[in-house]
Amino acid sequence: MADRTPRHSGASRSDESGTQGHTNRPVAPWLPDRAARVGNDDVGTITQILASVPDPEVPCVSVLDLGIVRDVSDARVVITPTYTGCPAALAIEQSIRKALDENGFGKVGIETTLAPPWTTDWISDEGREKLRAYGIAPPPKGAGAATLKNQAAAECPQCGSSNTEELSRFGSTPCKALWRCNACAEPFDRFKCH
Repeated sequence: MADRTPRHSGASRSDESGTQGHTNRPVAPWLPDRAARVGNDDVGTITQILASVPDPEVPCVSVLDLGIVRDVSDARVVITPTYTGCPAALAIEQSIRKALDENGFGKVGIETTLAPPWTTDWISDEGREKLRAYGIAPPPKGAGAATLKNQAAAECPQCGSSNTEELSRFGSTPCKALWRCNACAEPFDRFKCH
């Protein structure tokens, strides 16, 4: 009989369809003060560990900053990739697994959920500032609800001008678009709104 162990280690649960490690149950977006409300020392420690796990494509921000982490408990960490086909999804899961294992939380499972889908509104305020300092224009909060393309001018992360234009829907990664500032002539990435 074939071993039906999920591809990642740790405690993992199956959803109704039998897909190991994945769930379609609605999971609330991560709230930074959730660990304090749970009152579990392990949850606070796990949250601190996750805050040190960088996104593999944008290393200036953590998986918490980007809102990829949806839920944390002493039994599991639930994550949502920035979009369904994110090529970094496996690398993100592996980085989280490594960080948990190295800190004595090898039994904590990692689950991926795709519903509801990730939105740029889940990027934390601190994460938005880190992106801007790194040279990436984050979309304003609520932009995803207004339009998927968000044709509103981006603010240049170099000089702050709004005299900008989109050059290509495809930037350095699939979740970003390439923009240029007409004031300082610098190109920059902008997170796509969704």
